[in-house]
Amino acid sequence: MTVTWEEQGWERLAEGVGRCRLPGWDCTAGLVLGVGTALMVDAGSSLAEGARLRTEAQTLAGRRVTHLALTHPHFDHVLGAAAFPDTDLYAAVGMETLLAHGREELRLDAVRNGLPAPEAEEAADALAVPRHLVSGEWTLDLGDGRQALLANVGPGHTAHDLAVLVPGDPEVVFCGDLVEESGDPQAGPDAVPSRWPAALDRLLALGGDRARYVPGHGAVVDAAFVRAQRDALAARFGVS
Repeated sequence: MTVTWEEQGWERLAEGVGRCRLPGWDCTAGLVLGVGTALMVDAGSSLAEGARLRTEAQTLAGRRVTHLALTHPHFDHVLGAAAFPDTDLYAAVGMETLLAHGREELRLDAVRNGLPAPEAEEAADALAVPRHLVSGEWTLDLGDGRQALLANVGPGHTAHDLAVLVPGDPEVVFCGDLVEESGDPQAGPDAVPSRWPAALDRLLALGGDRARYVPGHGAVVDAAFVRAQRDALAARFGVS
């Protein structure tokens, strides 16, 4: 029996494309269904959350998750990654070094933000290092004409921001935390404010005016919202 996106508590965005909003930090995880393939976008904040995503994705896809793309190296998006064994793991170039040598800071950040210490330690210790590194653009063939474009559009929110474009009608762009709808964009110590507006320009060029843009946190938005957030960031940080 076919299970619908809604029955799993997911939001359908386009044919074969959906997302869910995870509890706690309202973090988005995305799913793109191919033929014999399934691409997950971000992995949640813990091994338990990653395992939940894996189970729900497998139910929706009717197969295991074959690809996992991480939009940026913050705990609420990456600490569930070890729940996806034998999955091709993609990230912006440079994240392999950060995740290999910055696990303690990732663990501390998770605990500071409310993740129980044992869960943070377990997930950080198990975290896999991405083997597929995107420096420009990388097209994934998901079978039978289905593709997804991974684009290193940063730096901005972090030094390693990856967007995922899924062609179709409409096109869908998973933005990571380059775009946030449920609150003001967060610029932590690893943000690159002077480059953030330019990253959003690249994001808009990637998706165009008719795409659906999926923030890292909050409701799906349109190009006008992204453009307004780009202008607000430029004003906030005094860049053009």
